[in-house]
This record gives sequence, C-alpha cells and structure tokens, in this order.
Amino acid sequence: MLILFDHSTPAPLSSYLTGHTVIEAKDRGWDRLSNGDLLAEAERAGFDILVTADNNLAYQQNLEGRKIAIVVITRNSWRLVQRVVRKIVAAINNAEPGSYTEIEVASR
Repeated sequence: MLILFDHSTPAPLSSYLTGHTVIEAKDRGWDRLSNGDLLAEAERAGFDILVTADNNLAYQQNLEGRKIAIVVITRNSWRLVQRVVRKIVAAINNAEPGSYTEIEVASR
C-alpha cells in the first residue's frame, strides 16, 4: 500500500511497515496543507492510507465518501508510539478504503 505520513507522524514508524511504500507529506511539499487539502491531494495522488497524530481530524473534516483510509495515533512521541507499534502496524495492514481507525497511545 502507498502510505502518507503527515507532519505529526513519527518517521521511525516507517521502518516497521515492511511491504508498504511510505512517503512523508513534507517530501511532497504538502506539510503546510490544511487537513482537507492534504486529504484531497493524497487521494488524487493515489495514496491508500494517511497516518496522522492529529486527533481532531475526524471533527474538523467530513470523512464520509473518502477513498483514503485514515489511521490516527493519539500521540506522536516516538518513545510512546513504540509501545503500541504492533497495533499500529495491524491497523495499517487491515485498513480498508474509507476506513477510520484510532490507536490509543498512552502517555505513560
């Protein structure tokens, strides 16, 4: 799958996503786009999944009818994200077009 990491997603996570192609939004010059514009650009470019730590995405955007799957991790500290990396990988591997999955990352 083609996966887009937004600016809030810890880059080291990509090394756990074997068999997928991961591109960071900043590599496309999309790191300054608003969420709505980022989702639209990602869909136009053929991305399958957006991974983000923006917990407000579902409240800020109408996600109905989207083709891209969205995986939200609730924190972006790599130290904390590492603890649930298996859950994140599973969510990405099982993502369906248009799905929305939130992975809780505990603060301790």
